[in-house]
Amino acid sequence: MREKIRDTIDSLASDPELRGKPLGGDLQGYRSVRAGGQRYRIIYRVQRSIVTVAVVAAGIRKEGSREDIYSLAQRLVKLGLL
Repeated sequence: MREKIRDTIDSLASDPELRGKPLGGDLQGYRSVRAGGQRYRIIYRVQRSIVTVAVVAAGIRKEGSREDIYSLAQRLVKLGLL
């Protein structure tokens, strides 16, 4: 699974704005792409001015769970850590 996640992250080097989907709410400005099937997500932000893709979170999608990657990313944003 780690290799699949790493491969997906590596693929973001080419046209990251065309991959994944834009997120809203607290995660406005970030994008999400699936990795390793349906369960894992990689949350990232594209900075156009310096052509940098910053992966900020990767984990399992567990809707309704505190361990859900989107819930974790939202908590990090609220704490100012992202």
